[in-house]
Amino acid sequence: MRQPERIIRMKTVQARTGLSRSTIYRKMTEGTFPPQLKISANGAGWHESEINRWVANPAGWRPRGEFDFDDF
Repeated sequence: MRQPERIIRMKTVQARTGLSRSTIYRKMTEGTFPPQLKISANGAGWHESEINRWVANPAGWRPRGEFDFDDF
C-alpha cells in the first residue's frame, strides 16, 4: 500500500539536501529545484517525494510533466 505524501519544511529540506536557504530559493527560481507548496497563510513546504527525487539526482532533476507516469 502506498504511503500518504508528506509535506516537509525548510529545516528538513536543508538537512536532507545540504543546501543553504538562499541556494534553495535561487535553484527554485532557476527551475532546478522542486517548488514550494503553500500550506497556510504564512507557511510553505515541499512534497517529500520531490525532495527525495532531487537528492537522488540533483543534476538530472526536472519538474514532473503532465504525462509523467512514474507514480503509477
